[in-house]
Amino acid sequence: MSPAAPRWLTALSTALEKEAKVPKHLGGVFQLATIDPGPPPTARVRSCIHRELLTSAKSPALPLLLTTTDIRTPKVAQLGANDRAEGVFWTESTQEQFRVTGRAALVPSPTEERGPKVEATVMGADYDWEAKRRAVFDSLSGHMRASWCRPTPGTPLASYDDAKEWPETVPRLSEAESESDKRNVQTALGNFALVIIEPTEVDYVELGSVPQRRTRFVWKGEGEGWAEQIVVP
Repeated sequence: MSPAAPRWLTALSTALEKEAKVPKHLGGVFQLATIDPGPPPTARVRSCIHRELLTSAKSPALPLLLTTTDIRTPKVAQLGANDRAEGVFWTESTQEQFRVTGRAALVPSPTEERGPKVEATVMGADYDWEAKRRAVFDSLSGHMRASWCRPTPGTPLASYDDAKEWPETVPRLSEAESESDKRNVQTALGNFALVIIEPTEVDYVELGSVPQRRTRFVWKGEGEGWAEQIVVP
């Protein structure tokens, strides 16, 4: 971790590493909240799998949170209407909570029009987001890739048995040999999107310390970095 990284980023990276080593802990899962414009406007929250913290040499103090989604899910339309989102991590092994607020954007298939698209970020104008999307797709399990071959999430089913007709696994991009595998790969990849959150505020609570500690970080821009304020837990 760069010495220019804020304390909350160092703590979150360390906590996630510890959680990954503890059986049955869910450090790789966080809660992502968006706003459904309604009517009436309604907060929506769901569990997401944390994939990566992206940082660049240009701006090591401002990471991008990366997760994945199906482009057909309601969160995509919600982010299209309001790109503000908040992700919450709870790490049991360290007794820490991180509430990361920021602007969200998507990296979908190049032909996909839905959702707010990633434009200029700290990764630089020449960063190849499509190559990153494909690399993340290939890094997932075959069973996870198969989830993007299902019908549109949330649509009615006549029976749970309908799911028996869906592909159980989908190979990596370079490993599809049969025509059915090739079709499934293209379907899954077409529905697969990255979700990128650029933090603007972080509320970091250390419940395992005595006394407990809470700190609020606000991003002030490249020239100033993060403003840090100790607050009541």
